[in-house]
Amino acid sequence: MTALAPTRTEPDLSFLLDRTSHVLRTQMAAALAEIGLTARMHCVLVHALEAERTQAQLAELGDMDKTTMVVTVDALEKAGLAERKPSSTDRRARIIAVTPEGAQLAARSTEIVDGVHEAALGSLPKAERETLVRALNLLVEGHLSTAVEAAPARRARQ
Repeated sequence: MTALAPTRTEPDLSFLLDRTSHVLRTQMAAALAEIGLTARMHCVLVHALEAERTQAQLAELGDMDKTTMVVTVDALEKAGLAERKPSSTDRRARIIAVTPEGAQLAARSTEIVDGVHEAALGSLPKAERETLVRALNLLVEGHLSTAVEAAPARRARQ
């Protein structure tokens, strides 16, 4: 460390959350790949089973852009796990309906996701697990509940 380096006064929360999130996502991807699903496919299947939802509603729940959502639903349809159907409440809208095969795979993928989460939390003492989950929920429901739209950085003119 040089004399000019600033002294941190707080832990690097961005690094800690990014690193744990990245590793958790890679573990999740590997576990779900064993049954032929991606995390996005799992997300769509599970949320589509909960209620009649449009592609746009599912994209919002899964934090996916429209293009990613279309590709994900196309893959689910191709695999026979879901299909686009007319909405029962809005004749202009189309919902994502999960097939019986998709529902069975969603049940299996939920077990896998729960197992990945259990393994991660299981690496902590029980009291610290509960504290971590409670603290993260407080952040998600409070101070970090809404993302801020940031303008992209511009390159200097040359």
